[in-house]
Amino acid sequence: MASIAVMGAGSWGTAFALVLADAGNDVRMWGRRDELCRAINDTHENPDYLPGIDLPEAISASSDPAEVLSGVEVVVLAVPSQQLRDNLGSWGSHIPETATLVSLMKGVELNTHLRMSEVIAEVTGAGPERIAVVSGPNLAREIAQREPAASVVACADEATAAKLQELCHSPTFRPYTNTDVIGCELGGTTKNIIGLAVGVAVGLGFGDNAKASIITRGLAETSRLGDALGADPRTLAGLAGMGDLVATCSSPLSRNRTFGEKLGKGMSLDEIVAQTRQVAEGVKSCTSVKELAALHGVEMPIVDGVDDLVQGRLSPKDLVTAMIARQTQPELR
Repeated sequence: MASIAVMGAGSWGTAFALVLADAGNDVRMWGRRDELCRAINDTHENPDYLPGIDLPEAISASSDPAEVLSGVEVVVLAVPSQQLRDNLGSWGSHIPETATLVSLMKGVELNTHLRMSEVIAEVTGAGPERIAVVSGPNLAREIAQREPAASVVACADEATAAKLQELCHSPTFRPYTNTDVIGCELGGTTKNIIGLAVGVAVGLGFGDNAKASIITRGLAETSRLGDALGADPRTLAGLAGMGDLVATCSSPLSRNRTFGEKLGKGMSLDEIVAQTRQVAEGVKSCTSVKELAALHGVEMPIVDGVDDLVQGRLSPKDLVTAMIARQTQPELR
């Protein structure tokens, strides 16, 4: 149906490439390392991020961004959120002028406090009709195993969203369209931070009451920030909001939930990174989301607490204690 570039060969980029190939598209993946790209081409498997998953023949990989981007109709961006600007600066000039740009990333840029779609617009000059995001309860390994899943394709232009919906509608992946890019991005970003907090509670040995309380109050914080930034509240009650939050906070497949659980069990940030070779997005985004909320006068105590934990100002036990000890207030506020 289309020629599509997926820029990023991590777990989610690879899983979404599989979805696109299953939907009938020709997919080229870009990865930083030659050896990983050769493995994908030779074995039709991503051994570093999704071992044991067979990739369709329609997927190829290269470490040459110019080769991957040449003549494509859609460019899917699946690099770490805090590295997006540098990556676009490196190979963004190879993106075709008419290509639609799709963000799989979930983060707010440090220092600028820009959402990923805003970074894309600023660096590439693309208009809102060319920039879309995909967000929802989409744990990469379950997607790659072709378990049923749904997601949201959001773009300010309805026609663009509908076209992308068609391109990623596979036998096991059901996309819905939305024009609320802000809400989808905020839901995807803050759920990582809330997932860390839930993981900490699990690591400390707390049960379902604690988890449900953090999830629900985390959604309230996200909704307040969304309201301040102009998001549609219905988006945050849907797949890109509540759906993504529940999946991230409930599943051991979630990198953020697992990272938080290890913190709760007493491991240090450096020890977890050394063990996993990856940093959860919530760790990188908590400071930028905290600052974004402060700029708009929005109270986000869970986000604040996770940032204090990551920065070493709170212990895991103190994080949970601080949330309970806060001054009481009405729920619907």
